[in-house]
Amino acid sequence: MNTRTLLLVFIFLITICVGKLQAQVQNNCTISGTVKSADGELLPGASLYLAGISKGVFSTEAGRYTLASLAPGAYTLRVTFLGFQPVERKIVLKAGEHQRLDLVLEPDAHQLEDVSVIGRSEVREVNRQSFNVTAIDAGKLHNSTLDLSHALDRVSGVRVRENGGLGSRINFSLNGFTGRQVKFFIDGIPMDNFGSSFQLNNIPINLAERVEVYKGVVPIWLGSDALGGAVNIVTANNQRSYLDASYSFGSFNTHRTAINTGITTKSGFTFQLNAFQNYSDNNYWVNVDVADINTGEYFRDQRVRRFHDNYHNETLIANIGVVGKKYADRLLVGVTLGQNRAEIQTGARMVSVFGQWYRKGSIVMPSLKYMKRDLLVKGLDVTVNANYNLGKEQNVDTVYRRYNWFQQYKQYQGLGSERERSLYRFGNNNGLVTANVNYRVNDKNTLTVNNVFNTFNRKGSDELFPQDEKYDLPKINTKNVLGIGYKYDPNEKWSTSAFVKYFHQWNKYSQSYNPSGNWGDVAYMVQENTFNEVGYGLASSYYLLSNLQMKASFEKSYRLPETDELFGDLINLEGNIELDPETSYNYNLGFDHKGKIGSRHRYSLDGNVIYRDARGFIRARLNNNQTKQVMDNLADVTNFGLDGEFRYSYSHLFTAGTNLTYQNLRNNTKYEEGYTIVSPLYRDRIPNMPFLFGNTDASFFFKNIAGKKGTMLSVGYNLLYVHAYYLYWPSLGNDKLDIPRQLSHDANVVYTMKDGKYNLSLECKNLLDSRLYDNFSLQKPGRAFYLKARYFISK
Repeated sequence: MNTRTLLLVFIFLITICVGKLQAQVQNNCTISGTVKSADGELLPGASLYLAGISKGVFSTEAGRYTLASLAPGAYTLRVTFLGFQPVERKIVLKAGEHQRLDLVLEPDAHQLEDVSVIGRSEVREVNRQSFNVTAIDAGKLHNSTLDLSHALDRVSGVRVRENGGLGSRINFSLNGFTGRQVKFFIDGIPMDNFGSSFQLNNIPINLAERVEVYKGVVPIWLGSDALGGAVNIVTANNQRSYLDASYSFGSFNTHRTAINTGITTKSGFTFQLNAFQNYSDNNYWVNVDVADINTGEYFRDQRVRRFHDNYHNETLIANIGVVGKKYADRLLVGVTLGQNRAEIQTGARMVSVFGQWYRKGSIVMPSLKYMKRDLLVKGLDVTVNANYNLGKEQNVDTVYRRYNWFQQYKQYQGLGSERERSLYRFGNNNGLVTANVNYRVNDKNTLTVNNVFNTFNRKGSDELFPQDEKYDLPKINTKNVLGIGYKYDPNEKWSTSAFVKYFHQWNKYSQSYNPSGNWGDVAYMVQENTFNEVGYGLASSYYLLSNLQMKASFEKSYRLPETDELFGDLINLEGNIELDPETSYNYNLGFDHKGKIGSRHRYSLDGNVIYRDARGFIRARLNNNQTKQVMDNLADVTNFGLDGEFRYSYSHLFTAGTNLTYQNLRNNTKYEEGYTIVSPLYRDRIPNMPFLFGNTDASFFFKNIAGKKGTMLSVGYNLLYVHAYYLYWPSLGNDKLDIPRQLSHDANVVYTMKDGKYNLSLECKNLLDSRLYDNFSLQKPGRAFYLKARYFISK
């Protein structure tokens, strides 16, 4: 499937959706507006319902509501909100009418004396859980050009490290745990088998309604084998019709498009489409030392452009089915289609530079989603999801040249390559089935059973070496995680969850050996291994005051080695079949406090203390010739960490916040294998790992610009700080090298019209054009400008 075919599919499906959406807008009535207090404060979580027909909604985080698909006629709208007097409004709707009704609620003095938590949005409900969790309202970022990885990089405890520009490889860190130690989900479905065409740093923020970051202990319903936490991306699954389309253009010839649309009819038919594309030349300036490829003359600290780093991807996610039926609250069949192509400019360090090598991949993934509440008996909820990725990946390295940063190259005779001659094309043949059964015994007791099953079977061939035996050797993996949980909620103040998990993994692979002892004699032996482990955990929270929540959690968790870690990714990660599962004892203690001063000043403060005792800790190191990374078990690692965030807002005019994270990861391996003396690295700080970082942001809001109602101008700023850290072990010699301190300044201006229907934003990233490095010698883009236009309609 090529780009043109994908675009034609995009246009065809979007045309159908827009046509049906316009037809519904003409034939149905709608009531929409905002819910505010008498002093102008927006009220999220207010209950609005139409008497007599049992149709209702809750106001959003922005205080907005929409009652759609209404027949013409007379209605009584009732509005209730904790701490405020209820309101009723009589409404008469004509055929096709869209009536706007803004509601103002008066405070109920008696209730306000006893209640300080005045209604909760979905984001606030998530943050109230016993787990150490931070929920991001992604809707507030939909006018930005952020992808999901950069949005998460602003959360306390999170550090996202990139090798370069758009589409480059990223390393996600959460409270010291990195890479695959942190699991990613979309609507509770693991993203383990989505392939290179669907990665965190190419997914636009507009795909998400909110993002939940679980630090340490992960709730049982997410399943999987997360060791250090999880990120759950929640998409727009509410039953409504909408269209959200955006396009951005910016520096380095960067183009990004996102289209999200959905239709739900009165009969329960629903169709959802998410489509996005990313393109960039990534030809930003870098500073490097260069040797003339012909004369050998050496030039230090040269400013040159990247010249072989083009990246593009196109992805389409479509689901069709029914909602609100007796046999299913939601039953969807779908498909995810995508492709990507990435030129590879450097190796693990910028001293290696390439001019022809590239990789490409595709995703073809059919899926099934089923959910039913109160199945057979009241309180029994069942969710089943399944998908299978038929996509392919290919590594193309066939040009026998050596390049330098001046774009000079030396051509060699014969068959060769820039690194490892290859046209290897393979499929990982990933399958996934998840099932979650939740039974509410009563208001205080809930039981949950969750099971996640994964399959992996890499198969491929290389037309350059059709007879090579190594391509026929097995690379097979199955993994199953079964969890059982219990939740006890005796009252509004106290909540406790306990769970146990059973982890199983089976690997089939091959190892090379020398059967004769003669140089160059290589044979392969098929091997199998199996892991079976049991983990458990507990999470509890209690409200000491109505606006002060304390949280504590503990778990013994296992993380089974991932397929890329075992078998390699054939680009910059070398496989290591010797990896063992890693385990960690995770302790978390935190608090969350929200308050206000007067009617206009609001603030929130949260903090967490974490302690991790990890055994068999898996971390990346450079391989022997420093051209690739390889994963290794480090026997014992401890981490004591702190993170916190403070936020303040003044009315609806100004908001600001700051967060800071400190993590003290130490090598706790006292005796190296085969030695009786204490290791010189004992209690050394783990190298190549940021240990102190934070963000600060501020935004001003100006409403009704030039007297035009429904308009707003916002001006925002964000600062990222990362303290310097060593590349190698601190105790090994004087020349340890370091990744320097990072200070990155971003600014943005957003102008919205007609209450968010039309939006225009301008952003500047790395405002001061600083030299930024997330990884040693791998320079990130300098100053860049981006312009984004967005159109949004919902009913």
